[in-house]
Amino acid sequence: LWINNQSSLDDFILLGFSDYPWLETPLFVIFLVAYIFALFGNISIILVSRMDPQLDSPMYFFVSNLSLLDFCYTTSTVPQMLVNLRGPEKTISYGGCVTQLYIFLALGSTECILLAIMAFDRYAAICKPLHYPIIMNQRRCIHMAAGTWISGFANSLVQSTLTVVAPRCGQRVIDHFFCEVPALLKLACTDTSVNEAELNVLGALLLLVPLALILGTYVFIARAVMRIRSAESRWKAFNTCASHLLVVSLFYFTAISMYVQPPSSYSHERGKIMALFYGIVTPTLNPFIYTLRNKDVKAALRRALTKEFWIRT
Repeated sequence: LWINNQSSLDDFILLGFSDYPWLETPLFVIFLVAYIFALFGNISIILVSRMDPQLDSPMYFFVSNLSLLDFCYTTSTVPQMLVNLRGPEKTISYGGCVTQLYIFLALGSTECILLAIMAFDRYAAICKPLHYPIIMNQRRCIHMAAGTWISGFANSLVQSTLTVVAPRCGQRVIDHFFCEVPALLKLACTDTSVNEAELNVLGALLLLVPLALILGTYVFIARAVMRIRSAESRWKAFNTCASHLLVVSLFYFTAISMYVQPPSSYSHERGKIMALFYGIVTPTLNPFIYTLRNKDVKAALRRALTKEFWIRT
């Protein structure tokens, strides 16, 4: 791999897909299209959720939080990937790498908790419909969302710091397309067992515990849905839950395969594939999963295309 002599010794070299140079142009096009779709889909949901009074509910408040998160998630990695796929240099500055590591991990941690809160919201709406406005009042929703973001960024501060301070003995070639904890720990030239233990503990707390809560919540939801007599109401409840479960499956199972394992057993090729799923594919698909399966959002998007909607707002 040719590197410009002027590149700083503090810069990291992201190998990305350098082993397959013939793939770089097709991947550039695919990632660019996916990024445009992710931006368009997530920004549309944020705007419509904020402006359409018929989507003024806790469910869409959390959906718009997820869209904001996914918008930031893709923006933290994809632009740098596009630059590296098209240019002769595959570098990222030390500051850029640390920033990318911190933001990507913070947003991923936030999404873990946010998806669990969204499951609780569905539980309250379906299992406690009479008390739902009290349980999920506006103030509580704001507090829950704020707590989710703060927890995610606090977790990232711990994990990112422990990863960055590990001595690398001059190694700066990262066999990945962005700065991620397992790939960076592979550069360490000392024993990383403490980092691995910390990564597994925090990974289990942020991935396995919320996932267990989500699955447990859906057991109660399934029981409540089966007791609904109206077939239409039962289908509507199932439909909103199915969208959320699909998002959960796409995100959690790929992230678990990366972060709940010893980094010493980390496989570069598998790591890249998994990161593509939870870093690009999931944030791109999320808005379309929620809109294509949701009549309320589709109706709101149709209203947003009318002149009367913008005059009212």
